[in-house]
Amino acid sequence: MPDLPPPQDAAEAALFAECWDAVLSYADLCTAGAGTAHQLADEAFTLGMRELRAAQGAVRGRTARLPVIPQLLTAVRETAAGWESAGKGHKLDPDLRLWLNSEAAARYTGPPLGRPIALRGLRDMPEADATLLWLAEVESLPLPSVARRLGLDPLTTGAELDQVRLLFHDRCHRAHRDTPLDAECRSYARLLDAVTRSPGAETPEDLSRHLATCVPCAEAAACLRLHGGGIPAALAGGVIGWGALAYLERRRRAAEVRLGVGAPSGPGARTDDEAARGRVLRGSLLAAAGLLSAVALGVSLMPFGTTPDDADVSARDDQKPIAAPDTPHPDPTPAPSRSAAPATTRTVPVPASPLPTPTRSREPAPPPSPKPSATPAPTPSTRTTCRVAYHLDDEWSDGFQASLRISTDTPLSGWQLTWTFPDGQHIGQTWDATPHQTGAQVTAEAKSYNREVAADGTIAFGFVGTRDGGNGAPRGFRLNGEPCANG
Repeated sequence: MPDLPPPQDAAEAALFAECWDAVLSYADLCTAGAGTAHQLADEAFTLGMRELRAAQGAVRGRTARLPVIPQLLTAVRETAAGWESAGKGHKLDPDLRLWLNSEAAARYTGPPLGRPIALRGLRDMPEADATLLWLAEVESLPLPSVARRLGLDPLTTGAELDQVRLLFHDRCHRAHRDTPLDAECRSYARLLDAVTRSPGAETPEDLSRHLATCVPCAEAAACLRLHGGGIPAALAGGVIGWGALAYLERRRRAAEVRLGVGAPSGPGARTDDEAARGRVLRGSLLAAAGLLSAVALGVSLMPFGTTPDDADVSARDDQKPIAAPDTPHPDPTPAPSRSAAPATTRTVPVPASPLPTPTRSREPAPPPSPKPSATPAPTPSTRTTCRVAYHLDDEWSDGFQASLRISTDTPLSGWQLTWTFPDGQHIGQTWDATPHQTGAQVTAEAKSYNREVAADGTIAFGFVGTRDGGNGAPRGFRLNGEPCANG
């Protein structure tokens, strides 16, 4: 936490704690290392909180102001721009430096009517409504948590959020009409408003063609659509600009971690505790069932040619965890997890030499004939030590969003994953990895904060890409030059 003046009251102390995590998360995206991220976050948080205090102390009037977290994230972007101007740009992410020197960044400091529509729409809303919208849509907080933070009735918060979305639509529509537009754009403004209000309305062909070629109207359409889940991206992109999708993904994961690790204090905490105990109980039962199944399988193999040494090995392995508590069925593929519960999937070991087939005949089975030495048995070196799970999270006409999860059996000190796109796709904005692409060949390298990976550990990252036609799954995954299995 930065060295700020002491909080003025308990409410401001809670505000400091709630907002610092969001500021540090975005600062980490903007910089090249964890230490530099803390430095940027310290400066931005101090600047942002002082500006908020000054605004609260000024004469209150009809002053358009962003909610606290968007205001602090704006301070991160402005502080990064100050670093670039002061010759400290080498501390920033290279892609951010390119963006800061582009026309896209200039929009945020240019004429007010030229700024992003989502930014203008959110700023034009009452602060309480804008805060509700941001916490629920961008910070990915569950509605009961949002209700507790804002002092709302949890039973009516969902309906109130629907009304706030409508208000955001209206404010963005007004901002779009206030933007200097040509005659064609202005003629489509009313139709765009009507089409985006209804979930079942079809977009007329002429409007669809116009949106495909007009950037300002396409930006307005993204902000105006009440259905389809596009509001979070429109809000984040309009307020913070660079790294918006990566920030959304980080906040979503942070919210999931908070819900899974501990329950919030205060009203409603008991419900969350009960849910957590239920998950642990279900996981324990599944783990016990898996353990009994593996023991029974080991015992069934014992009478049919298992040597005492093999029996000892099986007994030792049967004492180890069989499956993660939250895994419905034992899986023969190792599935590492970062949770505190045991998460290593194991199978009963099979001796290298073939076991005789069990038979009910009273006559002893003939001994197995020796195999010729010319056919060597597979060696462990032929097995892959990593697995890659590729998931297509979202897809649209000319782009897509995907995530990858790498499981490694061996410890890593730095990692590099390569693959080949089959349909000419191109990787773009990436989080938790640094991408490079030459033709169809893509390389994703570790960030400074996730270089070290323990044995049986996992690596996860995601990206947004572009495509022109097909969008087949990547192939030929290699981790540090070694081939990886799919799944």
